[in-house]
Amino acid sequence: MRSKPNILVTGTPGTGKTSTSEALAEATHLRHINIGDLVKDKKLHDGWDDQLQCCIINEDLVCDELEDIMDEGGNIVDYHGCDFFPERWFDRVVVLQTENSILYDRLSKRGYTGAKLTNNIECEIFQELLEEAKESYREEIVVAMKSDTVDDMNMNVTVITEWVSSWGSAT
Repeated sequence: MRSKPNILVTGTPGTGKTSTSEALAEATHLRHINIGDLVKDKKLHDGWDDQLQCCIINEDLVCDELEDIMDEGGNIVDYHGCDFFPERWFDRVVVLQTENSILYDRLSKRGYTGAKLTNNIECEIFQELLEEAKESYREEIVVAMKSDTVDDMNMNVTVITEWVSSWGSAT
């Protein structure tokens, strides 16, 4: 039995996962694990996708790398996908959502163009990550949170921090 919860923060690129996860880690003293950075740092990928301009993540290698850390608890995992992580790892799955025009501006500022931009906007329009989370985890642990502004992010961090504080007594 873990003494601290594990949280997955997911959502389309540009919804504020990393900013929210960093603020949440500071507020809760949980460990922030950015999967994109982990994949690059530990070379847990199968090369480069030229069309989408990103590493091709090796999901098995990522799960092997994280297994012991996740069993300990006290982790905030930050990644735009969620269906390959074992269900047993997470006590809360937070899906950040951003209004499409705001998301478009954020992704454009990051240099997203063409298929990469279109695919991510469509992913948000069709709420693909929320559906993926609901299909992959118990529905009662999946929470969608609006992430359009800094105020939204701060409110989300407050709500999740309160949940973390009550987690030990609720389990």
